[in-house]
Amino acid sequence: MSSYADIIVDITTEKLDRTFQYRIPEVLEGKVQPGSQVKIPFGSGNRLVTGYVLSVSQKAQFDESRMKEIREVSEDSVTVEARLIALAAWMKHTYGSTMIQALKTVLPVKNRAKAREKRTIVLMQTKDAALDTLEELQRKKYKAKARLVEKLLEEPSLDYTEAVRELNLTASVVRGLEEQGVIRVIRSSAALPSGSGREFRMQEFTLSESQEQAARGILKEWKDRNRPCLLQGVTGSGKTMVYIRLIEEVLREGRQVIVLIPEIALTYQNVGRFCGYFGDRVAVMNSRMTPAQRYEQMERAASGQVSIMLGPRSALFAPFPDLGLIIIDEEHETSYKSEVTPRYHARETAIERARLEHAHVVMGSATPSVDAYYRCRTGAYALFVLEGRYGGSRLPDVCIVDMREELKRGNRSIISGELAERMEQCLERKEQAMLFLNRRGFAGFISCRSCGYVVKCPHCDVSLTAHNDGTLVCHYCGYRTRQQNRCPSCGSSYIGGFRAGTQQIEQLVRKLFPGVRTLRMDADTTKHKENYGKILSSFAAREADVLIGTQMIVKGHDFPDVTLVGVLAADLSLNASDYRAGERTFQILTQAVGRAGRKEKKGAAVIQTYQPEHYSIRAAALQDYPAFFEEEIGYRELMNYPPAHQLLAIHAACQEEERLEQAMEYIRRFLLRFHGDTQVQLIGPARESVAKISDLYRYVLYVKAPRQEILFTMRERLERYIEINSGFSNIYIQFDFNA
Repeated sequence: MSSYADIIVDITTEKLDRTFQYRIPEVLEGKVQPGSQVKIPFGSGNRLVTGYVLSVSQKAQFDESRMKEIREVSEDSVTVEARLIALAAWMKHTYGSTMIQALKTVLPVKNRAKAREKRTIVLMQTKDAALDTLEELQRKKYKAKARLVEKLLEEPSLDYTEAVRELNLTASVVRGLEEQGVIRVIRSSAALPSGSGREFRMQEFTLSESQEQAARGILKEWKDRNRPCLLQGVTGSGKTMVYIRLIEEVLREGRQVIVLIPEIALTYQNVGRFCGYFGDRVAVMNSRMTPAQRYEQMERAASGQVSIMLGPRSALFAPFPDLGLIIIDEEHETSYKSEVTPRYHARETAIERARLEHAHVVMGSATPSVDAYYRCRTGAYALFVLEGRYGGSRLPDVCIVDMREELKRGNRSIISGELAERMEQCLERKEQAMLFLNRRGFAGFISCRSCGYVVKCPHCDVSLTAHNDGTLVCHYCGYRTRQQNRCPSCGSSYIGGFRAGTQQIEQLVRKLFPGVRTLRMDADTTKHKENYGKILSSFAAREADVLIGTQMIVKGHDFPDVTLVGVLAADLSLNASDYRAGERTFQILTQAVGRAGRKEKKGAAVIQTYQPEHYSIRAAALQDYPAFFEEEIGYRELMNYPPAHQLLAIHAACQEEERLEQAMEYIRRFLLRFHGDTQVQLIGPARESVAKISDLYRYVLYVKAPRQEILFTMRERLERYIEINSGFSNIYIQFDFNA
């Protein structure tokens, strides 16, 4: 009986987003499998092109006499690419994209441009051992080697080319120290950030009882049910050490590991920890690398040159031949969600890839996403908790300042009297402080500084957004009303939007504390990729007393001399026009508070807010995740929001607003006609929060349902409806689940 293969042509030919059926010749029976890379005759000229097999069946879709045959199967092709193609098919079905878009996500188009190799010299000894080595080198008159070790004691990692030039070294000098185990030269196409390899390897850390218990529990789970594991621990509890313990176990089995980190700002210390411990077995990826650099890192993974891939969500598709573990650090971060089609979430996609490859998934966070914690409650994930901070350091004392009371006392400054007093004491002790401006979600909402009232949508329980035409709009259901000059709750005239930025705060700090040394870290000061590391390493080197910045300063960084954190305007993220506003606020405040008192020095934090009674703020001050979750999940269940319900967002964009509005109305009517289930709820269509970008008008329609399968079916029917309707041409449509 003949067999047939459905094949998609090589992804470089983007327009061919459909499969073609080919007959499998007898000689290739059993060799052609889903995921196989094959050579096929294509087009009228029968030129040989590369294709990928998506499925194999015994049923011909058209006349067999007109069907072409597969010419050959690429050797060893049913390996990594096969599994990644299966993952792409899952992404296409789950997130609503074309197969080409999904394939281009998991199998980036090859770019063979030569990537410049980056070599970094890393100190592999502890400070005391390196000092002994230096003394011995000086005694033996090995001047060049002594110069290099002396420089590495000042800065534990150096660019190879710069070090050789500045210190007048030869290759034999470097090679000699490497053979002695004093240094290691890490070769990579990606530059390691300043501070990589900070003596982490040689400290031979010991896991605490809580860490050891978590590691043993996860290893046992792998042998039993192998559910995705969530590792929750307060900030500073040492999740990275547990990761390293698990990675060692997987590497001993000869398998490979992917470590996902949320964004480039976190690589400053994360890369240092992993590269310092595992050396040149680590490959690093980030979004600012060139296509050639990314391609080279993927090639290193495929060829077995490296065993660990570290990077943001794109690193999830590293073509390891025997993937054993995927770690998702800071699992709650929003950057794990793709903003382009397919709008996949790295967490769900990692779990599917692990299922396909019989690998494990471990997620870690001090503030897990409500979605992940909910799955722990239902038994889909296994939960492991780290109690207390590593090394016995204590959580900071937290003070919540009611800014309404500050206003009543005549203080209109963004810095409260309590925070100013604590900063003065901190600076007198020659310690460091961080001031965090919680700007996430600040754009457009209106609140009262006298009583804390926020203007919200009466239908969706999210804040209304101020538009330039003087209206307040809900971006979920389209409700609108006029802006008001007086607070409808207390009658105060102190009602309006938030205006302060990091520059104004820096100027205010310098005015309040003459002679203070400040650093600012925000979108303006980090336009160039090397600025992240420079600012953070300068602060770590005590070149500044106060670091002022937005959310990038409070994520994952560890500064032992920071004993005070001030959170300015905690309400900004709380009042974003998003049902996840409470979750985002709790997460960012908990992370911010956790930056203080990381070592033996006791820390303190001041949270300034106009809503001190809100559960997100109270729970963040206490670092009490279970208390926050109980409040938040109750709200989600009441309003039918994820994860209690499922949510599909249909995003559309067009250059003609009238045509777009009409198209979205047709979509709404189609969905109403197709599904009369009373459990399905439609919200909108309405303008997006940013209603126009690059001359494209943008609308969104939300669909709520109790089960994801209902939304999958609705989306697939809608896709067919859009495909056969010429009226939707030139309208760009994206689907997004649980956004």
